[in-house]
Amino acid sequence: METVDLLLAIFHHVLVFSLAAVLAAEVVLIRNEMTHRTIGRLAGIDRAYGLLALFIVIIGIARVFYGLKGWEFYAYSWTFWAKMAVFVAVGLLSVPPTIRYLSWKRQAEADNAFAVPPTELASVRGYLRAQMMLFMLIPIFAAAMARGYGQFG
Repeated sequence: METVDLLLAIFHHVLVFSLAAVLAAEVVLIRNEMTHRTIGRLAGIDRAYGLLALFIVIIGIARVFYGLKGWEFYAYSWTFWAKMAVFVAVGLLSVPPTIRYLSWKRQAEADNAFAVPPTELASVRGYLRAQMMLFMLIPIFAAAMARGYGQFG
């Protein structure tokens, strides 16, 4: 059981740090001059973002049910639920950029002269900034939760 708990924790942490890296890559790639190649990269990186988020959820659920702390530890912790709420908020904030990337990719493939409109670029930057700011709360809640802060009752 301890080995399973350790492996789940390792996978979970690696996935979360990978998600942070992918989000940072998206921020770096959003430039004023968006080439067709950059748009394609963004779409690919964003696909990785979605897959990482899915794996984080799967491994996270496994930690709740197969980890040493047991599901009660998580169910009765407001810090756990706050962390989940922030994760969901970050996920929801990722939807508009994903839609934009796919739209830009389609338009760039159809028209070699396609240029990303500055208003859309600014909008995506805003969503990415909001995701990054909220994402920073996740390890804060995780550290508090791991130390038993926020237990109901």
